[in-house]
Amino acid sequence: MIALIQRVNYASLRINGQQHCAIDKGLAVLLGIEKSDTRAQGEKLLQKVLDYRVFADADGRMNLSVSAIGGQVLLVSQFTLAADTGRGLRPSFTSAMPPAEAEELYDALVNWMQLQYPRVVTGSFGADMKVLLENDGPVTFSLRV
Repeated sequence: MIALIQRVNYASLRINGQQHCAIDKGLAVLLGIEKSDTRAQGEKLLQKVLDYRVFADADGRMNLSVSAIGGQVLLVSQFTLAADTGRGLRPSFTSAMPPAEAEELYDALVNWMQLQYPRVVTGSFGADMKVLLENDGPVTFSLRV
């Protein structure tokens, strides 16, 4: 499982041309689910997202987590993170979990994360979404379990 996290000043998500959700200061998280991923791995990864220290403390050091600053999280499913790009000029998605299984796992992880930290909003699994954000820094990390 892969999470691409970006520290943002704001982020919004549109589905079918309509605003679906938005956050202010916090994290935009793109989550890629691979075939062998489990709920336990997902919970471990998402807990790391909540605890990862990417926000500045009073001394300007990255020492605070999104939960420590009371920030928000925009969580978006992103199967293309599971792409195999090692050969050729076209990505292969054979390592991505099949959509029906991935949606079930994603929904369970969203529910779990919202119980841990209620300031989480999400897109709609499988929808064609438009994400607009202002990356603060820019600060972007790829986390994997």
